Amino acid sequence: MRRFKKLIAGISALMLSISMAASGLGTALPAAAADDTNDDWLHVSGSRLYDSQGNEVWLTGANWFGFNCTECAPHYLWSGDIDDLVREIADHGINVLRLPVSTELLYNWMIGNPDPMGAINPNDDPSYCFNKDLIMEDGSDANSQQLFEVLLKKCKKYGIKCFIDIHSPESNNAGHNYGLWYGKSFEGRDGKAVTVTTDVWIETLAWTADHYKNDDTLIGFDLKNEPHSTYGGAPVDAIWDGSDAPNNWKKAAEDCANAILAKNPNALILIEGVEGYQGHGAWWGGNLRGVNDYPVMPTSGTSQIVYSPHDYGPVVSQQTWFEKNFTEQTLLDDYWYDTWAYLVEKDMYPLLIGEWGAKIPDTVDEKALLSADATSLDEFEKNARWLILLRDYMIKHHINHTFWCLNDDSGDTGGLWKNVIFSGQTGTDVQWDELKYSIFEPSLWQTKTSGKFIGLDHQVALGANGISLGDYYSNYAKSEGSNLDSGGKTDPKDPTPVETDEPTQPKPTDPKPTETDPAPSETDPKPTDPTPGKVTLCGDVDESGKVDILDVIVLNKNLMTGEKLTEQGMRNAITTGEANRMPDAVDSLNILKYVVEIYDSLPV
Repeated sequence: MRRFKKLIAGISALMLSISMAASGLGTALPAAAADDTNDDWLHVSGSRLYDSQGNEVWLTGANWFGFNCTECAPHYLWSGDIDDLVREIADHGINVLRLPVSTELLYNWMIGNPDPMGAINPNDDPSYCFNKDLIMEDGSDANSQQLFEVLLKKCKKYGIKCFIDIHSPESNNAGHNYGLWYGKSFEGRDGKAVTVTTDVWIETLAWTADHYKNDDTLIGFDLKNEPHSTYGGAPVDAIWDGSDAPNNWKKAAEDCANAILAKNPNALILIEGVEGYQGHGAWWGGNLRGVNDYPVMPTSGTSQIVYSPHDYGPVVSQQTWFEKNFTEQTLLDDYWYDTWAYLVEKDMYPLLIGEWGAKIPDTVDEKALLSADATSLDEFEKNARWLILLRDYMIKHHINHTFWCLNDDSGDTGGLWKNVIFSGQTGTDVQWDELKYSIFEPSLWQTKTSGKFIGLDHQVALGANGISLGDYYSNYAKSEGSNLDSGGKTDPKDPTPVETDEPTQPKPTDPKPTETDPAPSETDPKPTDPTPGKVTLCGDVDESGKVDILDVIVLNKNLMTGEKLTEQGMRNAITTGEANRMPDAVDSLNILKYVVEIYDSLPV
């Protein structure tokens, strides 16, 4: 009976949205819930991310490392108050944080004996009140897990979402150099010697997913930072193929995704690439060529899968694609397209560039830098040029991203912060690298005219200069849209044509692609009017090969906002056996009734 009532409630809610659209009252669903508990989960359709109401979202954030290090805490919490720092992050428009951690850290949380946080000295003396939120009720300092949970609460307070990234098997400030998710050892807090196997890695992530499944501040899991070659001490290269080899990253990622999704089916699973694939090199974690041949396919489907390459400029390591007058088009031809960009340009899967960042010159004139001959630029000027080109490409193609990084103690990239200083009288002074931030800032999701940063929480605004997701879709999406839009709304398929550390960041091993075929040109957008043709699967509006609730969401967005469907999707949406008509609210209801098993088959 309880399940039946839920189904009826779902039908009623969808019927209401459909009737609003039919009467001309509807906009994109405002998506605000009665409270802020567990309603902000995201899912995938094509190359875009959507909330539970079918509204497109854009993850635009930054990395804050330290939980992966021996301090077991985000860096600069030793000189900045956690509330001040998170508020600063939100006020600067960062709507998601990528938080590097280690398997060792999660293991000790799992066994109930968390590592202490290092280098932070909280104080609740009124004359010098510093990080008082990290002092527990019994007067003790927070341990690393309690610190993590305080951070989640602060992020919720200021409208920021988070995901964790397994940066290394053991807690190690240079652990990113090791290219595998298994094979390192540590002594657990229980005194036991622990070797990180694939099973241990999966177990700790599944435990974490289960433990935090009721907190939608933690929206996802980046399964392993930069799988790569034996450089850094790994016994073998990470590979991507269809085998059961223990070093097959594709197989390991699929198994881990299944374990996490069994605990929390709403979590996003972020999967990085490898370094080499069939003779083609790439940045560590950057090679996603193998997805075309061997995609990760969890048993529950791919609705939570996001691929997450990393990309860097020539100061991190010189590459052949920077040894010319490089432009967006040459970068696509020489490296980006075949390595990862095809996934969004072919509308296959979403991307989140998990790391991109750079040291830049003291002054940057973007227009002059882009019009200059790149071969005449120094390495830092080339770095800035690459940064701008990648930024603009991500905006045009709705690519999610997290900048590397906030804290400036990453040797070859620096950070968005220059320094963090605390005073008992004035609080935390965060000194931002204003020039670097000015290059980064256009890539943050924001309203087109008023410049308000857009958060991912349906109710909580993103800091003092932002709005909530619910507020955006209720009050801004139709009137001015965002910096993703070419018009007044976000189109799920962007028809824009392609234009003619931690202390040390990893260095790839001779990533020279041997093919330089140009990226295929974009085709013209498909018309929305249906034409006679064959229905491939009645009800399969999004052409995923199955009929599910996503088809209802996609069709409702078409009915309410006019977002385009493909010709085939339009034909598949007709549920009454008729031809040569537009789908309508009756079709949406029929598909929903089929999904909840009121109808046995379609068409009706």
